[in-house]
Amino acid sequence: MANISYKLDDQALTFLERYLNNAAPTGFEANGQRLWMEYLRPYVDSFITDSYGSAVGVINPKADYKIVIEGHADEIGWTVNYISENGFIYVIRNGGSDHQIATSKRVDIHTDNGLVSGVFGWPAIHTRDRNKETPPSTDNIFIDVGAQSGAEVESMGVHVGCPITYSDTFGILNGDKFVCRALDNRIGGFIIAEVARRFAETGDKPGFGLYIVNSVQEEVGLRGAAMIAETITPDAAIVTDVTHDTSTPMIEQTKAGAIKIGDGPAITHAPSVQNRLRQHIVDTAKRAGIPFQRNAKSPGTGTDTDSFAASGRGVPSALVALPLRYMHTTVEMVQRSDVEHVVELMYQSVADIKIGEQFSYFE
Repeated sequence: MANISYKLDDQALTFLERYLNNAAPTGFEANGQRLWMEYLRPYVDSFITDSYGSAVGVINPKADYKIVIEGHADEIGWTVNYISENGFIYVIRNGGSDHQIATSKRVDIHTDNGLVSGVFGWPAIHTRDRNKETPPSTDNIFIDVGAQSGAEVESMGVHVGCPITYSDTFGILNGDKFVCRALDNRIGGFIIAEVARRFAETGDKPGFGLYIVNSVQEEVGLRGAAMIAETITPDAAIVTDVTHDTSTPMIEQTKAGAIKIGDGPAITHAPSVQNRLRQHIVDTAKRAGIPFQRNAKSPGTGTDTDSFAASGRGVPSALVALPLRYMHTTVEMVQRSDVEHVVELMYQSVADIKIGEQFSYFE
């Protein structure tokens, strides 16, 4: 393992746990953004927010040359779609929620009156015909809040359109594996906040404008990044999001590639990734002794990188991905050393950018 400068400390871990445990379903990210801005405030000069809730901390806001580092703030969940007369709640996806893991999970329904607790119910094994098993699907999973009627459900403040998140919270396995729902991608928001903190604490303030961007609505089509990119009009963007650890059972590496937690950041190759900016990050990793892996995606990365790349006249963009196991479940898992390496790689990559660099292929 590389001997890097950045290490997660108690201050960072306390914020990470608080930030992850706070629910921020797509479309309802504002409370999480307030927590994030509160943590970031000592390390930036100003903030930008937009009408849908993306938040940006800015260092050197008057500078003409602008670099973005970005993660996204939202998590997947469910939305109340129908309340039956006997008090059961049926749902639709909010983002890429997995119906196969829903049954028997505890949930929080977010209402104007606060949280309403519930569970995804499922018939007991004793009551099912095991010769004719019906698997969970978006058509048959349902939530039970302990009500006797639809009217009682509605009296709790639950109505069609309420967002729903899982109740699972942060934990650590075997000393160095972080486990939680919504690591995708609030861990990215944490990482970019730590990059800003690193600049502040080293006193090595960049000479250009650094925009620390926590975008909304990534999970439903990379929408928040597309909006905020038009506001900032950056000269380059380095995005961090999670990518699949493919070393666990039931994943075919010949199709999914070979990525493993603990082996460092995954630097991504894709048409939307600008090659010279990516090579700048690769060169930085080699020079700093930061271990890294390579990841291939096509035609896009499936992350906010694609939105920044296609914004305006085209923004040189790159993706530094964090290996993660069990994406879009309640037990998403990353390794502490990988988080530290992503922070250090993004910090050093940004610090080494020269003011005015356009990453042109034709210079």
